[in-house]
Amino acid sequence: MSWEGRRVLVTGAGGFIGSHLVDELVGRSASVRAFVRYTSRSDDGFLALVPPDVRNELDIVRGDLRDENAVAAAVQGMDTVFHLGSLIGIPYSYVHPREVVETNLTGTLNVLLAARSAGVERVVHTSTSEVYGTAVYVPIDEAHPLQGQSPYSASKIGADKLVESFRCSFGLPVITVRPFNTYGPRQSARAVIPTIITQALTSDVVKLGNLDPRRDFTFVTDLVEGFLAAADCEKALGEVVNLGSGKDVSVGELTDIIIGLVGRSVTVDSEGERRRPDDSEVQRLLASAVHARELMGWRAKVDLRTGLRSTIDWISNNLSLYEPGRYRI
Repeated sequence: MSWEGRRVLVTGAGGFIGSHLVDELVGRSASVRAFVRYTSRSDDGFLALVPPDVRNELDIVRGDLRDENAVAAAVQGMDTVFHLGSLIGIPYSYVHPREVVETNLTGTLNVLLAARSAGVERVVHTSTSEVYGTAVYVPIDEAHPLQGQSPYSASKIGADKLVESFRCSFGLPVITVRPFNTYGPRQSARAVIPTIITQALTSDVVKLGNLDPRRDFTFVTDLVEGFLAAADCEKALGEVVNLGSGKDVSVGELTDIIIGLVGRSVTVDSEGERRRPDDSEVQRLLASAVHARELMGWRAKVDLRTGLRSTIDWISNNLSLYEPGRYRI
């Protein structure tokens, strides 16, 4: 598929992944509408960090996914919808589960209703590996049981099932992509890799939660390629597709790698405040990306150390955007 001139909506465009997807779509000459959550400061999130020539090409629309009319207006006239918008903080979902469920579930329903009404050609819905919970078996394929171990993961399971229902009930042309842990430049300190990097760069102690959980990390440029491949694949219609590297690492091992790359002598402190409740902690996520490779020809290309070096370089040059050591939920 050529993206030149295609009318594309990206919800959650102000987020970490959304901003990279927008950047790539504009680079491919798509006509991009960026839906971002309204704030009184007109804060466009990570879109503020994209190059000015990219930002100038965007039709930025502000609203709330829970507002059916706002979503319908944003979807109108679009060929393709990438639905990335959600509240993603797992610790935040412990504090405000209703807001998380309403945004992630009702917001997805509004996108699906609007896409159906507007006759959109393709909807790419964003899931999360958190819906699998602690691995029953590894590597995790798309048939793995879904386990709602946090209000966030439960809300995403519900959203995924809504998408499935609209495909089965109405023939809506939808694809669900299920990213495993994504990292790269621009990511906020809410995520573990920037949390480690910012502290390793500036402090003698890196404060973290549980060091034992294992995660499958995918560099953000690989993930963007996965989104575009999904939108371009007729065989993917109605499918759920994992996007992951197929390799995992513990938080403790990841920390040692980052500290080595940063090149400073620091110690690691595992704090109780940063730990999830025991039954809510997802101990291991390791993707099987066989389906993505066979269906769409996609595979992760950027190895962990290369991606971490790129991320460290970007954060080092943009430390003023961070508050190292501050715990964010």
